[in-house]
Amino acid sequence: MVYDCHIHMNEEYDKKEFVKRLEQAGVAGGIVFSPPPAVFGNEKSTAAGVRENIDKVIDLAKDVAGLYPFYWIDPVDDGADEQACMAAEAGVAGFKVICCRHYPQDDRAMKVYRLISKKKLPMLFHSGILYNPGPSGEFNRPCNFEHLMFVDGLRFAMAHISWPWCDELISVFGKWNSMAHGHKVINSELYIDTTPGTPAIYREDAFRKLLTVGYSRITDRIIFGTDASSDYNVDFVKRCISNDRFIFDKLNISSEIREKLFHKNLMEFLSVGK
Repeated sequence: MVYDCHIHMNEEYDKKEFVKRLEQAGVAGGIVFSPPPAVFGNEKSTAAGVRENIDKVIDLAKDVAGLYPFYWIDPVDDGADEQACMAAEAGVAGFKVICCRHYPQDDRAMKVYRLISKKKLPMLFHSGILYNPGPSGEFNRPCNFEHLMFVDGLRFAMAHISWPWCDELISVFGKWNSMAHGHKVINSELYIDTTPGTPAIYREDAFRKLLTVGYSRITDRIIFGTDASSDYNVDFVKRCISNDRFIFDKLNISSEIREKLFHKNLMEFLSVGK
């Protein structure tokens, strides 16, 4: 069973066609993000625009088994805490963040993360180089996310294996694993979203390191994604799945671990059934 943790929602969408293409790609469900915040269009957010984005993603996932709507929030926007409450009350399953103009540890953002954590909802962050029209890579280095260990109870994922800083991400995970499960210093949970990011020439190396580094629990914290959109390119998604399976074959990854990467770990991330 395959779930896709990283699906971007288009402004215009055809729900029936989207669900049909998920099935054609062999994908049973996953996380779908609302359209981007106003800042990505160099505009100011409005209450009506926020409400529309929340309603759109809720509508796309409504009555579709296996689909989980995430609200894409700008945590340094004025009123971001009110947006988080509005989205949670509407029934989102979690939140998406891209730090395009602030560091993850920005005090305004940390306030919003704490609010989301109290609502027991997960967050998925972009991590690694960001292909946007401006300098933003410095905001998305994995070590910047160490500050999130101070958000009590937060459950979050870092996307794209933080490419090109894959080694840095793995070392951050090692510290997190030690602090959370060895020394019991923190109780937040860090997941790794393997959505490309990583070009094909780097991907096998990144997976080899992830899956053989030897950190306990790391195979319980890796989730699969594609970065597809809600027009859901079936051929592209099938290639993503087959390419990763080819790498797993080369690395002799067990069927048990594959099931975790493609499905079970995402259910844990979402706290489904808990």
